[in-house]
Amino acid sequence: MVRAKDLPNRNNLFTSGHRLCAGCPIPIITKMLFMASDWPLVIANATGCLEVATTIYPYTSWNTPWIHSAFENAAATISGVEAMYQSLKKQGKINKDIKFVAFGGDGGSYDIGVQALSGAIERGHDFLYICYDNGAYMNTGIQRSGATPFGAATTTSPAGKVIPGKSQKRKDLTFIVAGHHIEYAAQATVAKWQDLHDKLRKGLELKGPAFLNVLSPCVPGWGYPEDKSVEISKLAVETVMWPLYEIEKGVLKLNYRPKEILPVTEFTKHQTRFRHLNKESNKAVLEELQKQVNDYWDFLNSVDGKRIV
Repeated sequence: MVRAKDLPNRNNLFTSGHRLCAGCPIPIITKMLFMASDWPLVIANATGCLEVATTIYPYTSWNTPWIHSAFENAAATISGVEAMYQSLKKQGKINKDIKFVAFGGDGGSYDIGVQALSGAIERGHDFLYICYDNGAYMNTGIQRSGATPFGAATTTSPAGKVIPGKSQKRKDLTFIVAGHHIEYAAQATVAKWQDLHDKLRKGLELKGPAFLNVLSPCVPGWGYPEDKSVEISKLAVETVMWPLYEIEKGVLKLNYRPKEILPVTEFTKHQTRFRHLNKESNKAVLEELQKQVNDYWDFLNSVDGKRIV
């Protein structure tokens, strides 16, 4: 087991000086990736918060080979690089082990990038795909995405007289990816750093495609104080709004069970995107959100330890 005090001595090829928002947890995810790796990494990065804020010309925060992809094709880009690497290795032109990673937000992963992600993992490319899930198209104006929770307000699902926030259920991308019969898919959060580290490590170690969906609270998009990102992430886990589990070789394993599951309101009450749910007129919306969370948690418990794909 890795010790927290040892992490600063691990590789960190992601530098300070980036322009991600104060309190954004994406740098934690990125730094933990490098700390979990014993290999040289090649990164493909879809357009989004991470890309825009870390590579404003002529500056970069990446001390590793890094490629900017369009919003929708990070997985296709990294699969092409990985295929060339395999060819060069067979030709004897490269003799070292290199690992390949793609980053995308939920907009570039759940929605407009899902076709490239599906194709790359179906073809069996050896890479780790990391989705930093902040629940909307944050970089382009906080528009709803397939990852936006039911009832959350965004600029394209505003809470008002017509609709009480997003009226659709959140897409389950982790299960969609697992349905491709890959060896490893998991969910993590920065609030549980050991779990995050171990899952990154697993995804890098195995041969073939792996997928990690990491909850990434967004200060301006969710509407909470900039020093509360880890706390908000923890509440997502303790309310089981964001369950921690992994699907390894088709078998699901719950990685964390709260001693006492908190009501969803303990998660929502700290965020302005959910403040309309405090109104009596939206009581039914809040109850429906709680029901969805309860039903999904019950489902996960019913398949814990079982082969699901």
